[in-house]
Amino acid sequence: MTPTTLQIIGAILFAVAVLHTFSVSFFARLAEKHPSHAGLWELFAEVEFAFGFWAGILLIFIALTAIETEEGSFRAVTQYLESRSFTEPLFVLTIMIVAASKPVLLFASATVQAISRIVPVPRAIAFYFTTLAVVPLLSSFITEPAAMALAAMILKEAYYRKAMSPRLMYATLGVLFVNISIGGTLTSFAAPPVLMVASTWQWDSWFMLTHIGWRSALAVFVNALAVSWVFRKELLRFEIEGHNERSDVPPPVIALHLVFLSLIVFFVHHPHVFIGILLLFLAFARAYPRFHDRLILRESLMVSCFLAGLVTLGGQQSWWLQPLLSTMDSSTVYYGATALTAITDNAALTYLGSLVQGLSDEFKYALVTGAVTGGGLTVIANAPNPAGMSILQGHFKGGKVNPLGLLAAAALPTLMAIAAFRFV
Repeated sequence: MTPTTLQIIGAILFAVAVLHTFSVSFFARLAEKHPSHAGLWELFAEVEFAFGFWAGILLIFIALTAIETEEGSFRAVTQYLESRSFTEPLFVLTIMIVAASKPVLLFASATVQAISRIVPVPRAIAFYFTTLAVVPLLSSFITEPAAMALAAMILKEAYYRKAMSPRLMYATLGVLFVNISIGGTLTSFAAPPVLMVASTWQWDSWFMLTHIGWRSALAVFVNALAVSWVFRKELLRFEIEGHNERSDVPPPVIALHLVFLSLIVFFVHHPHVFIGILLLFLAFARAYPRFHDRLILRESLMVSCFLAGLVTLGGQQSWWLQPLLSTMDSSTVYYGATALTAITDNAALTYLGSLVQGLSDEFKYALVTGAVTGGGLTVIANAPNPAGMSILQGHFKGGKVNPLGLLAAAALPTLMAIAAFRFV
């Protein structure tokens, strides 16, 4: 297949976007050196912004090349955008805002506390284990970004701010990142790498649970159990304060938010409906601000920007991706996706795979499971990782997480995920 000029430019811009994700520290330093333009450089330092920005450059190129044609530049851009489906980015925007609201997180937190009380081990170990095992699985229902924020906040208050050893800090972060990445696969709507292919491949939540989800749950529990056992002596030194079960959010309000969340999930393939539900939710939050903390509008918009940019750029990648993937077997795809996820977001890999026609079921399984397996190896490997990093990194030496330290800490949990997906 001979690529068109637009396809070549699209592939180049996609590669530049990937390189941009590796350069976020450079832009962060620019923000420190040039405070008068700090806001701009901080925006470029956002991993999620990279794909959205370079997708915009692609649209400008489309407009410039069509300016002399009969259809005109504006029509060319709108035709291209209308040929892409932005249901997934809009859904992620909607469900992140609702799932990370205070009433929903209070419900999830109460669930974690209740389960930790019935785990037959000392309270400090039980609470730690439950946070690393149950919250990642809750991400299949409250979305991965919301679960990451919840787990990171719990770990910060109960453990990180109480002088954990560096080994335990890194081990906890590694397990958290891996478990969140694989724990969102019990359903078809919570994990971005699954959401990007679920509609195209007709994978519903029952399919996810029976083919991938139960294996993910097995790996999540083993990882949480292993780190809890290895560091049991240190964990016993922590005192878990008794949590006041009374809340300033009444049960009917929590129930209403769960209804909002359920309706959004039910209408996942109907953006006109779930956007309307989001507007109703925002109206309620505006009317009753005492029941809400700050809504994560910015974070949700950034993740949605990333996915929308991915959809826009992805439309020009099939010309090289189809022949490349057609030469690989499922094992090569699985381990290749696991490795590539460490250097680019896993949703990007699965979305590119969804553009290829004629893939076998075994190939699809390998691509998705490989993408989520490597989601804890680096901070850019999975969209929720930067949120967890921002909450916890202040407790590490120098206020920064060493990338090699994270890679080493996530290696064993990642091997457990490989065992679950490939050998169970």
